[in-house]
Amino acid sequence: MPAYDYDLFVIGGGSGGVRAARVAASLGKRVAIAEEYRFGGTCVIRGCVPKKLFVYASQFPEHFEDAKGFGWSVGESRFDWSKLMAAKDKEIERLEGLYQTNAGKAGAETITDRAVLEGPHEIRLVGSGRTVTADKILIATGGRPNRFPAMPGAEHCITSEEAFHLPELPKRIAVLGGGYIAVEFANIFHGLGVETVLVYRGKEILQGFDDDLRHELHEAMERKGLRVHCCDTFEKVEMRGDGTLAATCKSGEVMIVDQVMLAIGRTANTENLGCEKAGVELDERGAVIVDEHSRTSAENIYAIGDVTHRVQLTPVAIHEAMCLIDTLYRDKPTSPDYGAIATAVFSQPELGVVGLSEQEAAKRFADVEIYRASFRPMKATLSGRSERMLMKLVVDGESRRVLGAHVLGADAGELAQVLAIAVKAELTKDQFDATMAVHPTAAEELVTMYQPSYRLKDGNRV
Repeated sequence: MPAYDYDLFVIGGGSGGVRAARVAASLGKRVAIAEEYRFGGTCVIRGCVPKKLFVYASQFPEHFEDAKGFGWSVGESRFDWSKLMAAKDKEIERLEGLYQTNAGKAGAETITDRAVLEGPHEIRLVGSGRTVTADKILIATGGRPNRFPAMPGAEHCITSEEAFHLPELPKRIAVLGGGYIAVEFANIFHGLGVETVLVYRGKEILQGFDDDLRHELHEAMERKGLRVHCCDTFEKVEMRGDGTLAATCKSGEVMIVDQVMLAIGRTANTENLGCEKAGVELDERGAVIVDEHSRTSAENIYAIGDVTHRVQLTPVAIHEAMCLIDTLYRDKPTSPDYGAIATAVFSQPELGVVGLSEQEAAKRFADVEIYRASFRPMKATLSGRSERMLMKLVVDGESRRVLGAHVLGADAGELAQVLAIAVKAELTKDQFDATMAVHPTAAEELVTMYQPSYRLKDGNRV
């Protein structure tokens, strides 16, 4: 058996790659992990974490308004974009250091360099020119935003990555896209006082989520003054003499804004990675093809996380890493379990879901019960806010198993995490009904919806 420099070489210092490197090193394996930019990956550096910090910042105007109904006199408020950016950068720098330090403490060698494949067992470090070998290689290079190169003027647009580094807050912005990234950033900018329009080619935002929640969120956003422009897209973006941008829609409308943000999907970071040299096959979108154990077409090379285009969520990448460690080093072959993955859209109001939507359940089950509650939360009685909450349970009429849980409203993401345990455990509606409510809370509606709002028989509402 040939001797290698490392037992495992990880390319990519994001959440999945770092987890795999740390755990493998803790098991006594010789591990190296290379990251060309900053440890922490998409989530920590240019995704979930800074975005959630921006979400918090964008919610304060409504908090200030609500406080008046509870007897508080709130003085003049001002927002300083530069202070938010500085605070965000400080926190990201702290987390970046932790990611790299913790990998090193576990015994992994951390390398700040671009690593590319030179063969089935060979990795070249571009900056130093050094070539090393490894028994097994893990590709965890993540993804990046699509840039829409076919559109004239795309070079004038920003993506979510540049949004975290804007030198000043725009007065007007147009966001192109209808997925969770587009919706979240549209809400962030609007909450910070930016005149915002969301442009989406589809009939309704957030394709793949439950239709009820999609429609309710759309209407709630427009009530707040955020314009949602569906069934349209941009044909070109032109820079004007005064530095503003003219975005021409397919419908003919021209939008004059300070920034155009593209949030139209993501692509895998496999370009110039050397996959062909190593015998690693890619799909038509450039993602690494893997089997049920995250193995690529090269016997000793594996891939996890966004680079595989399976489920592009940070906790999923970490789960895939743990399954891989079990498979490789614990003599316990384990396939990632993608059932009942909870997720949240940090919009305003927030959306949290786990399991099947009504539409998905109707296609897969002959008898489906829908439990639906729409109500004004208690806080709104004094704040005067008109915003409503929506809670929905999707139940198999035969087994009574709760197939999906959907929440639109304050702290929906937090509720989705707890509901995920129940849905994952395949609890029944009867068990929900037998659970005592916590009063007064909004969440008590989840265990007090005793009668179905309606049923679906063979996909038809009855």
